[in-house]
Amino acid sequence: MTADSEYKRRTVLKAGSAAVTATLVATPAATPAAAAQTDSSSVDMTLRVNGRDHRLAVEPRVTLLDALRERLDLTGTKKGCDRGECGACTVLVDGRRIKSCLTLAVMRQNVEITTIEGLVRGDKLHPLQEAFIRQDALQCGGCTPGQIMSGVACISEGHTRSADEIREWMSGNLCRCACYPNIVAAIQDAAK
Repeated sequence: MTADSEYKRRTVLKAGSAAVTATLVATPAATPAAAAQTDSSSVDMTLRVNGRDHRLAVEPRVTLLDALRERLDLTGTKKGCDRGECGACTVLVDGRRIKSCLTLAVMRQNVEITTIEGLVRGDKLHPLQEAFIRQDALQCGGCTPGQIMSGVACISEGHTRSADEIREWMSGNLCRCACYPNIVAAIQDAAK
């Protein structure tokens, strides 16, 4: 678009802002009936996370990731791509790894969900968490919780016979800092 264009970016933004402001001014305040109608779209549910039951009221479209982070304040599970491509949001559901950004919270009732916070026992880190520290398997930390959760599943599934096997079974978790050799070493270390 050129500067001479009839629709400049600034003109479009100003027009959009004016339209929103006019709509807000013209819209009457929400009535109690309207508020009740909004509340009826929520679903009462219970999530069992890290051995504890949590009662929630969420919209049916809320992902498990958002329920964990925004409703339960379990922010160890990271939001990476929000499309299931990076694995930063990996949690365990009944011991199996899933990407929590790809599942709805209402679909995960009556199961045991384990997040990175649930691996610690008192002051004692999980063996894989300790191995990540020993093997220097983290840098920025963005992918680390998902890598550890996927690694815990990889070990429990018995996919640690070789570095190649670990890489194959961890391929759904990306590390933008390229700590892959150290991650594999940490999983091998913890699997012993």
